[in-house]
Amino acid sequence: MPSDPSCWLWPDWPVAAGIRAVVTTRQGPGRSLPPFDRFNLGLASGDDLATVQAHRASLVPELALPSAPHWLQQVHGRVVHRVEGPAGTALLPEADAAVTSQKGQVLAILTADCLPVLLASRDGRAIGVAHAGWRGLADGVLEASVQAMGCPAGEVIAWLGPCIGAASYEVGDEVREAFLAVDAAAVQAFLATRPGHWQCDLTVLARQRLHAAGIGSLYGGGFDTRRDPRFYSYRGDSGKTGRFASLLWLE
Repeated sequence: MPSDPSCWLWPDWPVAAGIRAVVTTRQGPGRSLPPFDRFNLGLASGDDLATVQAHRASLVPELALPSAPHWLQQVHGRVVHRVEGPAGTALLPEADAAVTSQKGQVLAILTADCLPVLLASRDGRAIGVAHAGWRGLADGVLEASVQAMGCPAGEVIAWLGPCIGAASYEVGDEVREAFLAVDAAAVQAFLATRPGHWQCDLTVLARQRLHAAGIGSLYGGGFDTRRDPRFYSYRGDSGKTGRFASLLWLE
């Protein structure tokens, strides 16, 4: 058990025994200086690199992880990385999702307003994580992640983690049009604010995509990283912010 359980968010979803998940917060046991708070995990955020690396390394003993997390070079795309062994020291794979059926391998996604999605098969044999900002959602990162798990979509459970809420997230016409071009029902995720601008609900879009992919068991949601002081927010911190992690593994 971590030294201070309040520093972490524990997903509440009915997964099989042996599946573990946790979301870090900016209130973890670290030492980043303002504006990064105490526990920034983003190497490209502008924080001191040695400090961020120390935070990442501390996750293993602090959370009793079975191994070092598999970090990704996230690029807002739909590429899924298949994890088949321990994390290496080479360049990070360029991907926005990861899946595995190997026990003891910790999958990791970094966010600060984008939507982290955790996936697990009902039988506990496969797991996946996805980084779903609007570009990744529109490009099909969730569908690609489910397919890469190698089990029927109807046997997959999903948890939607902390992301920016609709009331805090204004986008332009190009974002709305990208989703409506694929599914007219996406109109439900947008609310007009001013000419050419819309409030955008990432969780509604994700639920629509997951349902269309065949997943009926969806949990989580209800967060707003811009208003919740536990989480880093790119928009809330005017672009100068850290990253928190969503971690998932098979014991």
